[in-house]
Amino acid sequence: TGKFICIGLNYSDHAAETGATVPPEPVIFMKATSAICGPDDEVRIPRGSEKTDWEVELGVVIGKTAKYVSEAEALDYVAGYCVSHDVSERGFQTERAGQWTKGKSCDTFGPIGPWLVTKDEVADPQNLPMWLKVNGETMQDGSSKTMVYGVAFLVSYLSQFMSLHPGDVISTGTPPGVGMGMKPPRYLRDGDTVELGIQNLGTQKQTFRAD
Repeated sequence: TGKFICIGLNYSDHAAETGATVPPEPVIFMKATSAICGPDDEVRIPRGSEKTDWEVELGVVIGKTAKYVSEAEALDYVAGYCVSHDVSERGFQTERAGQWTKGKSCDTFGPIGPWLVTKDEVADPQNLPMWLKVNGETMQDGSSKTMVYGVAFLVSYLSQFMSLHPGDVISTGTPPGVGMGMKPPRYLRDGDTVELGIQNLGTQKQTFRAD
């Protein structure tokens, strides 16, 4: 994976719960590839963290180089799909100045898998139910059908700004139910267990441990 590209605020109901408005164009940020880990690996809560949060997302894996592709042909450049957990440290992300990357790129903050499901096995990437539980309690229960910007649009859009290469991952945003959107907010602590999944793409399970 050369690039791990993430899309922010791509579900209108998630934007609302975080107090943000839906952007007029996709919000793009990068997650360091050093954050990538396995779907059932232990996730480390970084030192100084008080606001480590969860986000189940549909991951899109690029299959061939895409540059200036149209939306109509964009899915031809997709190899397949996977579950992506965009773990986020909200304090680092929003309270430490600058862009979001520092709250998104901590080691182990990018579990992906368990499978790369080829696109021929996914009839409609815009109709995939997804869910996430913390310590057995359902927190997120959504679907890719409520994305503001769909997969084909995102692949085309990103390819206008940068070449997408085989193995690049696009994490396409999360439905509502994240910890920062709760009243009061709720965040992950040492020993918490998170389970998440997307229909037909598999499930993940991680234990969170203080670093």
